[in-house]
Amino acid sequence: MNGAHHLSESSGWNGKSATWHSIDGADALGRLESSDEGLSTAEAGRRLGSIGPNALPETGRRPLVLVFFRQFASPLIYILLAAAVFAFVVGERRDAGVILAVVILNSVIGAFQEGRAERSMESLRRLAELQARVLRNGRETLVSARQLVPGDLLLLAAGDAVGADARLLDCAALQSSEAALTGESLPVEKTVRILPEGTPVSDRCNMVYSGTHIAAGRGRAVIVATGLDTEVGKIASLMESTVEPKTPLETRIHQFGRWLTVAAVLLFLTIMGFGLLRNLPFNQILMVSISQMVSMVPEGLPVAMTIALAVGMQRMAARKALVRRLAAVETLGCTTVICTDKTGTLTRNEMTVTTIWLPSGRTIEVSGAGYAPEGGLSEDGRQLTATDDAGLRALLETAVLCNDAQLVPPDQTDPRWRPLGDPTEAALLTLSLKALQDPQALRNDHPRRDEIPFDSGSKMMATRHGGGIRIKGAPETVLKLCNSVRTNAGDTPLDQAKLDRITQASGEMAGRALRLLAFAELADYPPDDKLDVQQFGDRAVFLGFVGQMDPPRDEVKPAIAACRKAGIRPIMVTGDHKETGIAVARGLGIIRGEEHALDGQEMELMREQDLRHDIDRISVFARVHPAQKLRIVEALQARGHVVAMTGDGVNDAPALARADVGVAMGITGTEVAKGAAEIVVADDNFATIVGAVEQGRLVFENLKKVILFLFTTSIDEVIILLAALMMDLPLPLLAVQILWINVVTETILTVNLVMEEPEGDELERPPVPRDEPLVTRSMLQRMVSMAASAVVATLGYYLWRQTSGDPLVQIRSETFTLLVVCQWFNVLNCRSSHRSAFHLSLFRNRWLVGGLLLGNLLQVLVIYSPALNHVFHTVPIPLVDFFLIGAVASIVLWMEEARKLLVRQR
Repeated sequence: MNGAHHLSESSGWNGKSATWHSIDGADALGRLESSDEGLSTAEAGRRLGSIGPNALPETGRRPLVLVFFRQFASPLIYILLAAAVFAFVVGERRDAGVILAVVILNSVIGAFQEGRAERSMESLRRLAELQARVLRNGRETLVSARQLVPGDLLLLAAGDAVGADARLLDCAALQSSEAALTGESLPVEKTVRILPEGTPVSDRCNMVYSGTHIAAGRGRAVIVATGLDTEVGKIASLMESTVEPKTPLETRIHQFGRWLTVAAVLLFLTIMGFGLLRNLPFNQILMVSISQMVSMVPEGLPVAMTIALAVGMQRMAARKALVRRLAAVETLGCTTVICTDKTGTLTRNEMTVTTIWLPSGRTIEVSGAGYAPEGGLSEDGRQLTATDDAGLRALLETAVLCNDAQLVPPDQTDPRWRPLGDPTEAALLTLSLKALQDPQALRNDHPRRDEIPFDSGSKMMATRHGGGIRIKGAPETVLKLCNSVRTNAGDTPLDQAKLDRITQASGEMAGRALRLLAFAELADYPPDDKLDVQQFGDRAVFLGFVGQMDPPRDEVKPAIAACRKAGIRPIMVTGDHKETGIAVARGLGIIRGEEHALDGQEMELMREQDLRHDIDRISVFARVHPAQKLRIVEALQARGHVVAMTGDGVNDAPALARADVGVAMGITGTEVAKGAAEIVVADDNFATIVGAVEQGRLVFENLKKVILFLFTTSIDEVIILLAALMMDLPLPLLAVQILWINVVTETILTVNLVMEEPEGDELERPPVPRDEPLVTRSMLQRMVSMAASAVVATLGYYLWRQTSGDPLVQIRSETFTLLVVCQWFNVLNCRSSHRSAFHLSLFRNRWLVGGLLLGNLLQVLVIYSPALNHVFHTVPIPLVDFFLIGAVASIVLWMEEARKLLVRQR
C-alpha cells in the first residue's frame, strides 16, 4: 500500500494531471506504470485500495437522524413546540404531550418518505451499474466500472459505455457520443494524435470520458482518472456549492408562520384580557387562552402537509416519476414553464427511416417507428419490397453493405430491438428488414473487401464488395461524385434539370426535419487499386435519398396540448440545429403564433435585459451550451415564472439545480444530473412530467382544503368564546373540550382530507402564482362564511338552551357536541370549492369515511363513557337530542351549498 502511495505522488497515476491529451499514448502508459498487457490483478487491487472505487459520492444519502430533525424546520413546528413548553410549564403535561406527539409524528412520516425516495434512487443506481472490458494480466476481463483504476487498459467498441477518463492508444473509425458531458448531440470522431496543452475538453478528440458512450468503431485506451478526478467528477464537486432556490410552498409557509405567530399571541392576550376584566379564575382563563392559542395554530397542518406531499409522491411514483424532495411535489404543481430537452423526452430517441426518394421522382413512405422491423414500404397505397423494383433494391443493398452497425433482436434480458453502433446506420438495417431483405444474408453474399471509414471532413463512407463500390454520405458530398442517376429505364446522365429536381427534393425533405443520407454505386472501379475518393470523382451512379428522424412520442402532442390548457408554456431546449428544433416544435404545438426560436450564437449576442424582455416569445432554444441553459432558467425566473427544467447530462446539472424543479431522466440521465434534480422521470417521457404536474396541483388543492377546514374550525371556536365573554355568559366550552375538538377534527379528518382524489379539472386551472399567499382572499371569505354558519348554529343553540334551566354541564355537553358535528359537515364542504357535496361520492375517499366513523365513535365515548365524562366534564345526552343537534349543525352544509350554487350559476 505504501508503494502505491509513493507511485501516486511520483507519477500522477491518481489522475491529478490534466495534460494527458498533450502527450503521446506510449508516454501516458509509461507515466501510469502500465503496459500493453494492462495491469496485473494484484496491482489493480492495490491501486483500488489506495484511491477508492471509481464512483461519485452519493451526496443525497444523509444519516437518518439528520433526515428526522430536518422535518422540524418549519415556522408552524416552532409555534407548536413553544405552545408545548408553555403548557408543560403551567402544569398541563397531557396537553403538552399531545402537541409533542403530533410534532414527532410529522417528523417520522417525513423522514420515512424521504428515506423511501432515497431507496428508489439507490435501486435506479443499481440498475444502471456499468460493466467495462479491460486487459488484466494480458487477458480480456469484464469488471464492474467501480473497480476501474488509473493504468487499466479499456477495450472499447460500438455500444460500450465509457467507465472512466482515458487516453486513446489506438482506434479505428471510433466515435463517441459526448452529449452527457458537453451537450454535443452528434458523435465526436476520435483520434490518437497529440493535441496542444490548452485544448478545451470538448475538443480533446484523443480522450474518452466517463459518462459517455461509444457510437461507432473500436479502440483501446489507458485510464488516467477515476471517480471525482474525472471531468464528470469535477462538475459533481462544483454542484456541492450550488444553492437551491426555496420552493413556493416553503416561502408561503414561512410567511404564513410569521403571520400566525402574531395572530396567536394577540389572541392569547385578548382572551386573557377579557377573562381578567370579568374576574374569571386565573387558572381557568389561562388554560382557555392557551387552548385557544394552540387551536389557532393548526397542529394538524404539518402532519397533513407531509402526508399530502407523501401521497402525491407515491402517486407520482406510480406514474414513473420518482421524487427526491417532498416539497418538489407541490412546486411542480405551481410550474408555469417546462423547459424540456427534445431527444428522448419529446421524441423516442430511436432513429427511424420515414421516407425514401428515388431519382425517378418517386417518393416511398415507410411506416413503423423505432428499431423493431414493424411496418413496411408503400407508394400510393401499394406495398413494396426489395424485390419489386431494381432501383429500390440497389439503394437498400447499399444501405446495408455500406454500414457498420448491428441490430440486436429481443432476448430474455431485453424485449426490445436494440442498435449496436451508429443509430443512423442501425435504422437502415431496420429499413432493410421492413422491405423483407435480410441484412446478414446480404452481407454474407457480398463480403466487404476494403473500406473508407466515415470521416467528418469528407462526410462520406465507401465500401468495396467484389468489383463494386457502395457509397453513403451527405447529399452534397455524394452528388459531387455522380455523373448519372438510376431510374426504371436504367442509368441516365445527371443533367442540370435532374440535379435541380434532386436539389428541390432534398430541400423539401430537410424542411420536414428529416436527416438525409444519399446513396451511390460505382461499378467499374479497378479491382486491384486501393480505395481513393479522388478516383471516384464524376463516375458514380446516384441511387436516391433516405430521410430519417427521431419520431415524437405518440403521447407527447396531447401532453403539450394539456400543458397549454393548464397555463403552462413548454419550451424546447435542444442541442440540435435550429431548423430541426423548429420543425419538431411546430409539429408538437410548442411553437405557435408569434413565438420563435433562438440559437446559441444569437443568444450569446443578446444582453441580459433583452433576453428577459423577449423570453416569453421564445419557444425553442437550439445549440445552447450549459451556461446558456442557466441563463434561460434565470431569465424566466426573473419574469416571475416557476420553472421546471429537464436534463440528462452532466452539462445540465447547473440548470437543474437552479430551476425551481429539476427533472432528470432516469434511463439516459447521468448520476450528476439525478443528484442535482428533485424529480427523476423513470421513462424519460414528457407526458410523465405533465402527469406529475397534475398530481402536484392536486397536492396543493388538497392542502388548501385542509387549511380552509383547520382555520374554519379555529375561527368559529374563537368567535364563540369571545362572544360569550363579551356577553357575560358562562364559557360554552372548557379548555379540555376545545383541545378534544382539535383532536377529533384535525387529527382524524385533516389527514384523511388530503387523500381526496382529483376532481378531473386540475389541468384546466391556471398555475398558482409564485407570490400568492397560503390563505387567499377567496379562501378567507369562505372561512368567514363557514365559520359564521357554525357560530350562528352553535351560539344560537347555546343561548336557547340557557333559557331552559338545565344544568350548565348538560348545556355545555350539547354545545360541545354540536360544534363537533358542525366540523363534520364542514369537512364535506371543503372537499370542493364549487361542486356540491351531494355530487361528490363520499366513498371516492374511503379514508374520509373512516375518519368520520371514527370521529362519531370517539364523540359517543366522550359523551356516554363515565370515565371520559370525568375527564372532559360531560354528561350523557338524550338520544332524541342528537337528531336535533344534527339538524341544527346541518345549517353549515346548507349555507355552503347555497354559495356553491351561486358560483356554478355565475
